[in-house]
Amino acid sequence: MPNCCSPAAGRQPSPGDEASAGGTSYELPFEVPTRDPREVARGMVSLPAGEFAMGGADEDAFPDDGEGPVRQVRVSGFRLDETAVTNRQFGAFVKATGYVTEAERFGWSFVFHLFVGPEQRAHVKDAGVPGAPWWLAVEGATWRTPEGPGSDVRTRPQHPVVHTSWQDANAYARWAGKRLPTEAEWEYAARGGLARARYAWGDELTPRGRWRCNIWQGRFPRVDTAEDGHTGTAPVKSYAPNGFGLYEVAGNVWEWCADWWSTSWHAQDRPETRIDPAGPPAGDTRVMRGGSYLCHASYCNRYRVAARTSNTPDSSSGNLGFRCAADLG
Repeated sequence: MPNCCSPAAGRQPSPGDEASAGGTSYELPFEVPTRDPREVARGMVSLPAGEFAMGGADEDAFPDDGEGPVRQVRVSGFRLDETAVTNRQFGAFVKATGYVTEAERFGWSFVFHLFVGPEQRAHVKDAGVPGAPWWLAVEGATWRTPEGPGSDVRTRPQHPVVHTSWQDANAYARWAGKRLPTEAEWEYAARGGLARARYAWGDELTPRGRWRCNIWQGRFPRVDTAEDGHTGTAPVKSYAPNGFGLYEVAGNVWEWCADWWSTSWHAQDRPETRIDPAGPPAGDTRVMRGGSYLCHASYCNRYRVAARTSNTPDSSSGNLGFRCAADLG
């Protein structure tokens, strides 16, 4: 199946990167500051402990993604950022720490073809994605320059930061006194209190004719009619929040989770898969959730709340970001 999601960069892990199952054991190139819990909680939604039906069995689900089985899962209380991390927030992190993202270190990242203009064409590498020619490897594409040389985020401070690898997201979370959410926490929060709903707001994609997320309309991958108001990323809080007060948990940008990816680990009914599950102990790729502005009903409808996919921890692209979680306390 063609991949409109987020292409794997096929890079090698950076020196000193020693990931654990919990996703927090990387040697960071800066000292982690001590944070006031009130500062950490700012801009986060507090979610009580609860039990929910995780997973899905939609008619157009992707069985190979391991969306099922639907199972009862319990999570402890936690906090989650009400929005994806923005360019402004990530910029403050970089200014404070001097952090250099993986895309910057490797010198390139993937950009959707319609956003590669004449100024960036000369910087396209000969590194295509099999089955997905709409992804172009652009030298100089980073979180600061999302489309490549000549682009910048100064006019997009409230857009979600993109071109961030799992390792970049983990570093930011550590600096902010937070962590990446587990996949179970992410889905519990994204459901907004709705049981077995197809989307984060209910079972209808456009209730009363209103768009509730930033996804692709038109003919993918050539024509996006932008009926939802946006092509590319939308500023955070562009759409109504879900029942828990969380914004853009569907569409806009894919969001990294802490878990290693598996399509079968969660299927067996045992305590570690049903009570605060943290995913398998090891793996090759990390979970991503929520879909992005490139998801389209024709074959990549992963803006459904049960949908899931993964990517290598060093991968980055113009539709891949994150939000952070924190323990209650």
